[in-house]
Amino acid sequence: MPRIEPLGLKAFDSLHFYVRDLARARSLLVDKLDFAELGESDDALTANGRQKSIVFQAGQIRFVVSEPRGEGGRAARFLRKHPEGVGTVAFEVEDIDRCWALLEARGGTPITDIQRFEDGDGGRIASFSITTAFGDTTFRFFQRDGYRDLYPGIPAYDTPRGGRNRFGFDEIDHITSNFETMAPALLWMEHVLGFERYWDVAFHTTDVSYDVNNGSGLKSVVMHDPHSGLKFANNEPWRPFFKKSQINVFAEDHRGNGVQHAAITTPDILQTVRALRKNAVPFMPTPGAYYDMLPDRLQALGIEAIDEDIDELRELEILVDGAKKHNYLLQIFLQEAAVIFGDKEAGPFFFEIIQRKGDKGFGAGNFRALFESIERQQTADGRI
Repeated sequence: MPRIEPLGLKAFDSLHFYVRDLARARSLLVDKLDFAELGESDDALTANGRQKSIVFQAGQIRFVVSEPRGEGGRAARFLRKHPEGVGTVAFEVEDIDRCWALLEARGGTPITDIQRFEDGDGGRIASFSITTAFGDTTFRFFQRDGYRDLYPGIPAYDTPRGGRNRFGFDEIDHITSNFETMAPALLWMEHVLGFERYWDVAFHTTDVSYDVNNGSGLKSVVMHDPHSGLKFANNEPWRPFFKKSQINVFAEDHRGNGVQHAAITTPDILQTVRALRKNAVPFMPTPGAYYDMLPDRLQALGIEAIDEDIDELRELEILVDGAKKHNYLLQIFLQEAAVIFGDKEAGPFFFEIIQRKGDKGFGAGNFRALFESIERQQTADGRI
C-alpha cells in the first residue's frame, strides 16, 4: 500500500498546558526542572484571549503554559471540563498552505483559517489549529520564516529568566495519550495525518486468571510520521480488567481521553536523574525486585552488555530495556502532577526522561514496570 503524502511536519513546536496556577507551574518547570522562562503574553493578547501565557524552554523543548483571566478563554473552557493538562500539541511544518490543503482534503476539521503575522523586521509566522481524536486536545501547525517573537502576542524577554537547563534536557522524544478506546484515534492518525504503525505491545500486570479482581492490562500502539520521525504512543485498557486498568483510571481522573505524558531526552540520564533527585524532584518508585531480575531479563532480551552499573541504576531507580546486543534505552518517570502538588486538579499528567543508546523501541518490559508503578500509586491513593 503506497504511503499517504506526508504533511511536512518538521518537529514538535511546543506543548500548551492549561493550568489554574501559573506560579505553581513555574515552580515545577523553573525551580525543579531548570527550564528558562522566555517571555509572556502582552496585555492585548491576555485581554483578548482571557488568559495569561508564559513560555518556558530547555534545549529544544518548549512549553506554553496558560492560566485563565476570567471566563470564555480557551484555558477556562478546558479547565471547566478537565484538570490541568495538555490542551494543544503544536508542530512546526515546512509549508503551512500545503499542510492545510492535505488535512482539509482528508477530512481534517480546522478550528481556524490560516492566520498570518509579521514582526517589525520582516519575519513572518503562519498557523492554524484543528480538532483531533485526542479528546479536547487540539493540534496546531506553525510555519516560521525569520519570525522574531516567540508567538504572536508573546514577545521574548530581552534576557531569559530562571533556569539554565543544567540537567541537559534536549528534545521531546514522544508523546503518550490514553483512550478508553483507541481505534478511532489510530484510524484518524493514519488516514488524516498520514502516520504509520511503528510499534505495539499488550500485557497484564498479573497473569490473566479467573480471578477478575486482580491485575489490569493495556494495549499500546505507537504511531509515527515517517517523514519527520515524530512519534505518538497510544494506550487503551485491555479486558478482562477494564475498570481496574490505570488507563481507565486516567480517563476518570482526566475526565476524558488525553495526553498522559511527554518523554524528554537527555544525553546522560544517570547524571540528570542524580541531579534532579538532589533538587527534590519526585519520581515514580521502582521495586528492588526489578533490579534483582534485571541481569536475567537483559539476557532474555538479547542485550549482551550495558555501560551502566546495575547497582547505580538501582540506586537511581532507572529502568532498562531494549532488543538486541548493545542497543538499549534507559528511562524513568516523574510522579503525576496531582501527586507532586498534592492536588487532584493538578491532573494525572507526568514527564518521562529517556536516553536512547541505539534502541528505537519503547521498552515493552518497562511499559509493564511503569504500568505497575502507576497502579501502585493509584492503589495507595484509593483510586483502584
